[in-house]
Amino acid sequence: MTESIASVQFMTQDNTRIRAMQYSAVNAKAQILLAGATGVPQRFYQSYAKAANQAGFNVLTLDYRGIGQSKATSLKNFKMDYLDWAQQDLAAGLTKACEYGLPVYIVGHSYGGHAVGLLPNSHLIEGAYVFGTGAGWSGWMPPLERIKVNLMWKVIAPVIVKHHGYLAWSKLGMGEDLPIDVYRQWKRWCSYPHYFFDDPTMRHLHEQFAGFDKPLVAANAIDDKWAQPASRDAFFKAYKNAQVSRINLKPSQKNMKSIDHMGYFKKQAGLIWQDTFAWIDAHLQ
Repeated sequence: MTESIASVQFMTQDNTRIRAMQYSAVNAKAQILLAGATGVPQRFYQSYAKAANQAGFNVLTLDYRGIGQSKATSLKNFKMDYLDWAQQDLAAGLTKACEYGLPVYIVGHSYGGHAVGLLPNSHLIEGAYVFGTGAGWSGWMPPLERIKVNLMWKVIAPVIVKHHGYLAWSKLGMGEDLPIDVYRQWKRWCSYPHYFFDDPTMRHLHEQFAGFDKPLVAANAIDDKWAQPASRDAFFKAYKNAQVSRINLKPSQKNMKSIDHMGYFKKQAGLIWQDTFAWIDAHLQ
């Protein structure tokens, strides 16, 4: 199917301009909203979006505030809440996705799996299929990765933030630079085994996540060092009323040497993508 790609933009409830891309298929069956990972720009998901078009689905990708095309001129003194990416930016993206008049599904990556439960308008989606979502706590990680992550949080990141005024993650080759508020909240929540659900100031999120009651697939690679299946299970306990299906992905089953935390959306992950298309097709029927 021939697809068309259009640049779109929309405003959030707190008047922040978000820039996005709509990938449209001919005679699309459904609309996918791509909920990206922390510090990952929407262009990373372009190959997935084009493959989805070929399978008969529209896809809307977006850059959260402070990231990619939605980035401020400077991240110094840029103020935001880490939850804004879901409660404001993705929520506005969902409203936009609904304008195309098709059933809407979320396909998420890492933070995108957190975002599903944070959406104030999640009733607008039919379901979600997310990859690599976990609780973030280093205790769920393999021993060597745990050492690396603790070194990053306790030594490397504080030095970088003090020097730049934000988390200049690009200096580490780990993605887009992150606003300082994202860094502070992320670091705090990753110190808890159940992420922000263990934060005394976030108790209200338990009720919000329990309110999500749609089909939800959580797929995690067994070699995903940042989001092991055990980390996923610790986080997904909060989706008490969702119809949750858990999948443990083995790279060899998908003709991949490794998947890890970013491989779900790399070009060689076509067999993984087909799982999402087949799941949406089955749900539509």
